[in-house]
Amino acid sequence: MPEKPKPIKLFCGLIGAADPIERARSLLVERFGEIDLESPELPFNFTDYYRDELGENLSRCWLSFLPLKERAYLATAKHLATKLEADLARGGKRTVNIDPGYVDDAQVVLSTSKNFSHRIYIGAGYYAEVTLINIHGAFKPNQWTYPDYQTREAIDFFDRARRAYLARVRSAAEPGAAGGAGP
Repeated sequence: MPEKPKPIKLFCGLIGAADPIERARSLLVERFGEIDLESPELPFNFTDYYRDELGENLSRCWLSFLPLKERAYLATAKHLATKLEADLARGGKRTVNIDPGYVDDAQVVLSTSKNFSHRIYIGAGYYAEVTLINIHGAFKPNQWTYPDYQTREAIDFFDRARRAYLARVRSAAEPGAAGGAGP
C-alpha cells in the first residue's frame, strides 16, 4: 500500500512595488496562516516581463507560512493567489505577482498556470515544476530554474525554510505532539 506523503511548507514568491507587496502580504496571512520566514525585498531586475503590467522599480521577496499543508493543496493555493492578484488589480492590471510553491526536505516546487515540457499538471488549470533540488544539504537550481530563484538570497531563504520545515516535521512526529497538516 502506498505511503502517505509528508506534508509540505507553503511559500509565496511576490513581485511588485512596495505597497502592493505589503497589501498582498497581509491578505496572504488571512488565506495561508502565520508567516514564519521572510526574505529581504530585492530589486527585481532579471527581466522586463512584468514592467508593463506591474510598473517600474519592482521588488522580489519570498514568504513562508507556519502551518504545514498536504501536497495536493498547491493547486488550491495557486487558485487563491490568482484570485488575490485579481482582487488587488487596478485598471485591469495586476499590481503584484504571487506564485505559491512548497518546500520539503528534497525540493522547492513552484506552481504556475503555464504548461511546459518540465511541468506536471496538478489540477484546476495549474502546473508545478521542481525549481530547486536539495543535494547534500543545499539547494541547487535546475536548467529551467528562473534566474531570481538561483540567487544567493533565494538559496539562503529556501535553505532556512527547509530547516524550519524539518524542525516542524520532527516536532509533529514526536509522541504526544499536536500538529499535522491542515488543508
